[in-house]
Amino acid sequence: MLSRQRIPRILASRTLFAHSIRSSSLTTSSIRPLAAAGQHAVTRPRHERSTNLSSFSTYTALGKKSDKGFFDNSIEPLSEDERKANVEHAEAEGKEEETESKQAKSKSKSSTSDAPAAPEDGKASAAGGSSAGSGSGADGGSGDGGKRGRKPGDKALAKPVVPEIYPQVMAIPIAKRPLFPGFYKAITIKDPNVAAAITEMIKRGQPYVGAFLFKDENADDDIIRNRDDVYDVGVFAQITSAFPMNSQNGEGASLTAILYPHRRIKLSELIPPGSPEAASIDSAKEGAVPEPIPRVTDESEQKGDVVASFEESAVTPRPEPSQKPYEPTSFLKKYPVSLVNVENLTEEPYDPKSQVIKAVTNEIVNVFKEVASMNSLFRDQISTFSMSQSTGNVMAEPAKLADFAAAVSAGEPAELQEVLSTLNVEERMHKALLVLKKEHVNAQLQSKITKDVEQKITKRQREYWLMEQMKGIRRELGIESDGKDKLVEKFKELADKLAMPEAVRKVFDDELNKLAHLEPAASEFNVTRNYLDWLTNIPWGQSSAENFDILNAVKVLDEDHYGLKDVKDRILEFIAVGKLRGTVEGKILCFVGPPGVGKTSIGKSIARALGRQYYRFSVGGLTDVAEIKGHRRTYVGALPGRVIQALKKCKTENPLILIDEIDKIGRGYQGDPSSALLELLDPEQNGSFLDHYLDVPVDLSKVLFVCTANLTDTIPRPLLDRMEVIRLSGYVADEKMAIAEKYLAPQAQEMAGLKGVDVQLTKDAIEELNKSYCRESGVRNLKKKIEQVYRKSALKIVQDLGEEALPESEALTGEGKAAQKETEKKRSEEAESDKTSSPKAATEASEKETTEKPRVAMKVPEDVHVVINKDNLKDYVGPPIFTSDRLYDVTPPGVTMGLAWTSMGGAAMYVESILQSALTSKSSPSLEITGNLKTVMKESSAIAYSYAKAVMAKDFPKNRFFDKAKIHVHVPEGAVQKDGPSAGITMTTSLLSLALDTPIDPQIAMTGELTLTGKVLRIGGLREKTVAARRAGCKMVVFPEDNMSDWLELPENVKEGIEGRPVRWYSDVFDLIFPNLDREKANKSRIIEDDKSEKEKSKKNDEDD
Repeated sequence: MLSRQRIPRILASRTLFAHSIRSSSLTTSSIRPLAAAGQHAVTRPRHERSTNLSSFSTYTALGKKSDKGFFDNSIEPLSEDERKANVEHAEAEGKEEETESKQAKSKSKSSTSDAPAAPEDGKASAAGGSSAGSGSGADGGSGDGGKRGRKPGDKALAKPVVPEIYPQVMAIPIAKRPLFPGFYKAITIKDPNVAAAITEMIKRGQPYVGAFLFKDENADDDIIRNRDDVYDVGVFAQITSAFPMNSQNGEGASLTAILYPHRRIKLSELIPPGSPEAASIDSAKEGAVPEPIPRVTDESEQKGDVVASFEESAVTPRPEPSQKPYEPTSFLKKYPVSLVNVENLTEEPYDPKSQVIKAVTNEIVNVFKEVASMNSLFRDQISTFSMSQSTGNVMAEPAKLADFAAAVSAGEPAELQEVLSTLNVEERMHKALLVLKKEHVNAQLQSKITKDVEQKITKRQREYWLMEQMKGIRRELGIESDGKDKLVEKFKELADKLAMPEAVRKVFDDELNKLAHLEPAASEFNVTRNYLDWLTNIPWGQSSAENFDILNAVKVLDEDHYGLKDVKDRILEFIAVGKLRGTVEGKILCFVGPPGVGKTSIGKSIARALGRQYYRFSVGGLTDVAEIKGHRRTYVGALPGRVIQALKKCKTENPLILIDEIDKIGRGYQGDPSSALLELLDPEQNGSFLDHYLDVPVDLSKVLFVCTANLTDTIPRPLLDRMEVIRLSGYVADEKMAIAEKYLAPQAQEMAGLKGVDVQLTKDAIEELNKSYCRESGVRNLKKKIEQVYRKSALKIVQDLGEEALPESEALTGEGKAAQKETEKKRSEEAESDKTSSPKAATEASEKETTEKPRVAMKVPEDVHVVINKDNLKDYVGPPIFTSDRLYDVTPPGVTMGLAWTSMGGAAMYVESILQSALTSKSSPSLEITGNLKTVMKESSAIAYSYAKAVMAKDFPKNRFFDKAKIHVHVPEGAVQKDGPSAGITMTTSLLSLALDTPIDPQIAMTGELTLTGKVLRIGGLREKTVAARRAGCKMVVFPEDNMSDWLELPENVKEGIEGRPVRWYSDVFDLIFPNLDREKANKSRIIEDDKSEKEKSKKNDEDD
């Protein structure tokens, strides 16, 4: 048993010995165990040699992996030259030892024992001492690090091995994926302190570190700051080599280190840089004093010790037996690196003959073979592993096979760490197989993609090769044709498929002949080619099959629209004629009505019912004739008109073309488009429509033209005369209710994402919407309000359920999450760049920020119920806009309800008359009219005033009201311009009501034009006016007798609850309005006369008598 004081010098000598080996001409691969001269090298497995050698290695080149397989642990026998070199080297060392021993003995005798000197290199001695202390009980042939006292026959040069016990190491965190025992890994060290520590470790011959995986994939550091940042299970690795990156000598700079993991370890304690423990160790190290070495007088002890050096004869035991154990990593405390106390992890015992392990091993081997057949990288890695060895080696070490499977797989870091942390071999193999199976799936997908790409490339290469061959053959035969000939052939083929008229065919042949003689570089070539392209894209003689089934047409029209009986009857008539004749000529229909009644949408329904192609374009605000008739070919960028473009798109001669907003067509310096429409919309002329671009007649007689307009006043009379006008009046409350229930509410519910959700919009809520919010004749505003109701309901549901029931993470698809992450990354980068400059808005999204389907619809739970009724309707759409049905519940004398037609439908219009001053004998009559009235209505008011005076003079001569009355007539809603003659009888009634001081029934409305003689003339818009009267709650409507036919055509639902009273003369109106008039009272004078005038009159009357 060697004493503690002898250890440092022994290891110092061993360090010198190791240094001599590195400085000799022997390479690392030639250093092998050897015995006496002529003796073969003795091999021993690594685990056996590690128990017999020192626990701490001082050899820096240890751990270089051979070129054989992973399970190859055999050592090749020495060659003849190596044996000779080793024998000569051993003999030279023996002689050197004898010389040094003699010199040491003489030196120890001459030296004094009072003050022995400590070793100069304390760090080297300490490093060697640790190794020697742990290996003092090793075999004499392999484990002893000292060169002194060894017998010549026991000398053998062997590799130092990895220490089995290494309780404290420097920890290096690893990102992305863990390390597995037996597989190299290159890492980059950026921290200069860690790089300097690694360099000194290599110089000291202790290149051992602990590698632990970061839990955060994005972490990037060379020091473990917190134990929770890494997984507890890592590997004990050896730094086989290091290469500086930024500095020539590598000191204090970053470097690349090659790690070779040996075994699994577990982190038991972290000593981060700057901790109190590290500081205490540094201070203790700085205050340490070298210990004196007493002299030894007994020479027999030297002779009996086979490992004692010449300096050990002067060493005597210290009186203090207690000394702190040496720490091999104590020199690292001066660096701000992370040190860890670790424990070795050993695999749990297993049964090599277990059928489960054998089965999993065979499955791993099979998966390896399949992946290797599809992935060349796997094939290269497997070739260096046990696949190149016998099957027995693989079956014998399943744990290493599992490590290999995880090491070469590109799995998730957490899954790979699970494989590393598992000590049960069977469980580890199952986890490794799962990771390998995922790699197999990825390899299959990659192989499929590769094959598809190769097939496409092969197909294109084959086509290219064949085309080149064909070109060569045609060139040799002299039949090579250029692109122009192909173009001519293409136009000929297209023309042969069409039934062109003779005149059109002649023009086509001429243009084609011109194209054949033009050079492709000529400017006229492209013009001619474009013209021929348009000429061959018009469907000459190509018509689509029409559906003349009456029942199908009724079904389609009823599905899309409610009501509109006039329009539906006209379409059914059109279909019936086509069914009997077998063909139909094109018609020109014009739907006129207020906005929101379905004029545009019904055109699409007609096309669907007939089975025709549909094309729509708007002429609202159009000022260029070329949009209708096309441009001349001489202009750059010339194009045909919109009608020819419709034929090209529809590919048929009989489409349905909807011309929208025809009443809003404009006029400019480019011409008058409304005049250009005269030829287009004339059934007698459009059989040979001439477009400026084509300059050939085109038959448009089979086209069904449908036009829409809000008014007919702005449509030119000649154009209006060519169209069949069908008027679409506004909807009554019942129709709007049905439309909302059948069409608007389901559509709005689906658009709000509430399809299938129990959200009920009750009938009384819809009725309240019609009554208090949407009084217009159309349903467009009603649709907006219903959509608002469902949007508010969706917001309420989302807010009540919260993020827990509708998590945002589930709504995003995988592509959407990737795009969102990319967007957030871009915004963060822009925010960083904008800190020094003014922020700029993002102008465009990158390709990674966009995806085809970023989100999926969220499903609302079935237990959600929302009911919107009349009581809570204001919570969704706000307070009511209209608070009453009529402006007057009880009308005073002089107030009368009239009916007016507007572009938005019908409206109830009141006429008010008042007396401005008292009737006296001195007052003079006058009439003042206000209410933003236009010229025609002002004339109607003048006629009404004159006729009212005539009625009073004839029937009530003593009343004399108009002789002295100053009257003011007003029509409310002065911001709206009013015009038209139909308010004649309404104004007359208002003036008479004021003169007779008799109020009128508020439930009576009237309309009609009045002449000076009292004749009531025909008016227009009776349907709209009747709808307005019903909406205002009227019970009687007075209208001209000439409109009786219009009244009879009204639907019963419109006339329901309203009494229609036709009149021919105003006397009929007077009898209806004033049925219970007291004529005697009405015939009395209302003029107030003073007392003096009365006395004068009575005196004058007496004198006359």
